[in-house]
Amino acid sequence: MNRRRLLLAAATVVAAIGVMMVLVYVRGADARAQEGTRTVPVLTAVAPIEIGEAVGDAYDAGKIVTTVVPADAVLPSAQTDVAALEGLFATTRIFPGEQIITEKFGGQQETSSPLAIPRDKMAASVNLTDPARVAGFVNPGSEVAVVYTGQGEDGAPFSRVLFERVQVLGVGSTTPTTTTTTTDGGAETTEQLPTTLMTLSLDQDEVQRMTFAAANGELSFALLTEDSDVEAGESTDFSNLFGG
Repeated sequence: MNRRRLLLAAATVVAAIGVMMVLVYVRGADARAQEGTRTVPVLTAVAPIEIGEAVGDAYDAGKIVTTVVPADAVLPSAQTDVAALEGLFATTRIFPGEQIITEKFGGQQETSSPLAIPRDKMAASVNLTDPARVAGFVNPGSEVAVVYTGQGEDGAPFSRVLFERVQVLGVGSTTPTTTTTTTDGGAETTEQLPTTLMTLSLDQDEVQRMTFAAANGELSFALLTEDSDVEAGESTDFSNLFGG
């Protein structure tokens, strides 16, 4: 009889311990669930923030707003107050949905040109059609001769090498350009040609000459190699078009 009572008491104790363990587990799971659903307000980008853009400007433009995110999704250095980043600028492009973190901001840096412009040169661009840029074979780093075609002071047309050898610094985007020509009979013909911005390494005198030439005639490139022989000599017109 005493043995049955001891076994019953032991079973009761074991059951009580089991119930306590279940309660402890349930309370812990509930706490973990509450932690997972807890939200925290953080600054978030809602529009692209460009490199070099000031935090204050981005905030005033509505690109940075306060949003709530799950506590376990908050980044370690996420900011909650734009004042903490006052006077700083974006050091990398920030996309919509990104949390505002300190690592992506810093002091204003000098904006450097992506073009490798030689020290004694400057960069200048000219818009050329596909045939005028050697059908797209001219690339950054290429060397080209620049040829001008236009009219002289007497109104007679001619072509001549403007620059014997210059370096191409960059090739820009291609856009369609509409050109209209008028025949001697007064008929107009309109066509659409793709044109591309070509950027050259030039000195001041060359920039001025190229700008004037582009405004008063047409420019075209001739792609060069190291062994190409080019000379800005006599111009070509109807009198010597076929030699002589």
